[in-house]
Amino acid sequence: MSPSEPAPPRRTTPRYGGYVGLLALVIVALITINTIVTKPNGVKGLAPGEQAPPFAVPLALGDLNGDADTATRPNEGAAGRVPACKERGARILNICQLYEGAPVVLALFVDGGSCPDVLEEMQALAPSFPGVRFAGVALKGDRGKLRKLIRTHGLSLPIGIDNDGALAALYKVGTCPQVSFLYPGGEVQGDALINTPSRTLLRRRVAKLVSGARGRGWRGPAR
Repeated sequence: MSPSEPAPPRRTTPRYGGYVGLLALVIVALITINTIVTKPNGVKGLAPGEQAPPFAVPLALGDLNGDADTATRPNEGAAGRVPACKERGARILNICQLYEGAPVVLALFVDGGSCPDVLEEMQALAPSFPGVRFAGVALKGDRGKLRKLIRTHGLSLPIGIDNDGALAALYKVGTCPQVSFLYPGGEVQGDALINTPSRTLLRRRVAKLVSGARGRGWRGPAR
């Protein structure tokens, strides 16, 4: 996947080895099953204070194909040949680009059932929090189905697709959806929200993120 040049030819071998690919499939399957039959007992996801792992994925509505780039240095084998933070362009969702100078609310979800409903809640709140960047990434799934969901619900948030499910393990996803809150610079602000949160709870968490970001010197856009 290349941000500023024509997309390179699709690789004939998977970016991730058989073991990692199988692990991602198992994790996504467990997320789906867990969402249907259980209520999680604890918070999942990255720990507060951790640095959000870099990634770049194709935007669902674009024409760029490829697996998630999770490399932190050039030619990092299975993770990618280009550092993920350098993968930029109109067809790419790049977490590094999102958190550069702004707080981020990121939803990771499986594109089925009621799980993507959180995207509507995020979009409804976005106008109340100017400067905060809201985005979502579908873990695997059918791209055509995801595009239909985006258009049917009139979503304008950037939505990426993680074709190989690499982010499920990278972001320690245990339920669907999982909403993470990142300070400018990519540090995790607090525990992730799991299952589809109410708009009231989501608003409260975004407000807390903004307050914390301002306490760290973030000014946000001029009002």
